[in-house]
Amino acid sequence: MENAVRRRPIQPLSPHLANQIAAGEVIERPASVVKELLENSIDAGAATIEVDVEQGGSALIRVRDDGFGIPREELELALAPHATSKVYDAEELAHIDSLGFRGEALASIASVSRLNLVSRADGQERAWRIGYDRDGQCTPAAHPTGTTVEVRELFFNTPARRKFLRTERTEFLHIEEVVKRLALSHFGIGFSLRHNGRQAFAVRPAADTGERARRIATLLGRPFQASSLAVEFAAANMQLHGWLAPPEQSRSQADIQYFYLNGRMIRDRLVTHALRAALGERIETGRYPAYLLYLEMDPGAVDVNVHPTKHEVRFRESRMVHDFLYRAVSQSLEQASEAAVTPVVGTAGYGGLQTQPPLPQQVAEQRSGYQKLYSFTPQVDDSVKSGAEEQLGQALAMVYGRYILARSSDGLVLIDANRAQCRVVFQRLRQVLDEGALRGRPLLIPATLTVTGQQCETVAHYESALGRLGFQIDVLGEETVVVRQVPTVLESADIAALSLAVIDRLHRSKGQIDEVLLLCMAEQAPVPSATGMGTKSLDDLLRRVEATEGAPFPAQLKQVWRHIDEQILEQLLRDIQR
Repeated sequence: MENAVRRRPIQPLSPHLANQIAAGEVIERPASVVKELLENSIDAGAATIEVDVEQGGSALIRVRDDGFGIPREELELALAPHATSKVYDAEELAHIDSLGFRGEALASIASVSRLNLVSRADGQERAWRIGYDRDGQCTPAAHPTGTTVEVRELFFNTPARRKFLRTERTEFLHIEEVVKRLALSHFGIGFSLRHNGRQAFAVRPAADTGERARRIATLLGRPFQASSLAVEFAAANMQLHGWLAPPEQSRSQADIQYFYLNGRMIRDRLVTHALRAALGERIETGRYPAYLLYLEMDPGAVDVNVHPTKHEVRFRESRMVHDFLYRAVSQSLEQASEAAVTPVVGTAGYGGLQTQPPLPQQVAEQRSGYQKLYSFTPQVDDSVKSGAEEQLGQALAMVYGRYILARSSDGLVLIDANRAQCRVVFQRLRQVLDEGALRGRPLLIPATLTVTGQQCETVAHYESALGRLGFQIDVLGEETVVVRQVPTVLESADIAALSLAVIDRLHRSKGQIDEVLLLCMAEQAPVPSATGMGTKSLDDLLRRVEATEGAPFPAQLKQVWRHIDEQILEQLLRDIQR
């Protein structure tokens, strides 16, 4: 049956319907509301911002600040569409220095919720309230200088949108991430977040370096804060500063990647490509760098008005920005690697060059951001073929904290210590699996993890494959799993990181499930840092790598060492000694 088509007259949308359509672009979920309100508070010069949410934000979102407030005569305009104090003309639009500028946030939020706004402008004798429970009329209220916005029953009048909300916990985690992002870009402001009356976190204004470090440790974890390399680079009227985790401390997921442009967090493919290119082969395939970086540049050289959520931007000189970021990160890594060649045999280096004696482990970690030692030691076969030629020879030095320089019968070889240890663990896991299922050990305290709905389906579908590898992971809800058992050989690993990496790799894999998961497990296995190994331990590692030669491996582990030219190495050592 053909659809009946008839002409309908053209007519303007009602303001309420137009606002609801705009809300569909700006307000995707409760976290979107929190983001818009926080940006308004920051633009209002707030020194302290308090966020309260209930039921993941669907029942209540309250944002209170101590900024300069809104005068009584401007309150009605504040809720009107496309009304703002941040942009007055096209010239200001081309040089945006505020977080918000479209003038549609409050109007859009009010169209899909029950919104109340109370504000007292700096210098006013009293505060004023406007919102749904005042029929749009301004009435006196009690409130200190600043503004409070209450958003209740989000999407109450658009049930189709409300049906797409996730679980309460998932929606709150999105809100928490939004507050965290803004707290990491505005250190001079104090932030607090409460959910259902319980405080999730609170950070005071950070005025000095020590307080900033404490905030980073609170929000991103002490390991990242303690080991990250400082980045400071300026050129071509641009400046990049912040922190970058050493390549050895890459992560199994992109959960610590924060990049800010003039105080605004962005997710841009050009930025991601430049950072990844600068890191190059320092990070294994399937691993992700961790960073907290801030780019400052002329607002007129970038267009932030390309998407309603303002996450995407367009650089007017994209190639120049890409090259700048590449140089900044590359130079920071090179500076961190200076004097990173440490001999492991005697005091004389290769070719008669005098190199420094081994650094104490603590000093080495401070200088190069090396990973701390773990108690786990891969259970591998130490035996090698009797009388076999040691093709990797004897370890001579550590290069850049990751590569082992060794002398072989064919000359000098450079061994990737990370890949070498991963390859040894992979081979051992495969041997055990070939003999039968990997043994698992129940966790004393099961780990509950939040994943996507599709990943939950993947866990349920591959329950037997996970069990054969020593895992017991049960689905608890639409987006929640609980890890009850992990392989005995990996019990000292970070359980949450290991399980999330395995689930993610399993979800993205296509065939060869055992090999995919074994590789993931080998990458997650905690092993001793090569920089903390002595001569004998390094030589033992080389023998174990030799014992794996000839066995089939995934592409990521096939090439563990390569021969290098002696003249190039001598020049490298001379450059480092200078």
